[in-house]
Amino acid sequence: MLVSKIIIGFVAFIHLYILWLEMFVWTTRGRKVFKTIPADMFEKTKVMAANQGLYNGFLAFGLIWSLCISDAVWSKNVAIFFLICILVAGIYGAITVSKRILYVQSIPALLGLLSLFI
Repeated sequence: MLVSKIIIGFVAFIHLYILWLEMFVWTTRGRKVFKTIPADMFEKTKVMAANQGLYNGFLAFGLIWSLCISDAVWSKNVAIFFLICILVAGIYGAITVSKRILYVQSIPALLGLLSLFI
């Protein structure tokens, strides 16, 4: 169970980092991280990126919530729900945007799910 909590915490951290990138530093630090996006697009997509960041925040806070629930079954079920959401979003992003998303989002979420069932 400790391994699961560590992985879930790590996945939550990834999504908090994405929130920060997309909501607060999109036009500065975001340019260094998202190198495939043309430089002139960052200002134009600032509002859209902030919206995406907010969704990543919801995913992160869902996982953090799962870590705060004292009932083991309820905690596991909440974590499973949010990890599946991240896994699906990561697969979709890998298909439609960049294969890198599979490694950054889907694989850690899958590891979290596997750790909950082993």
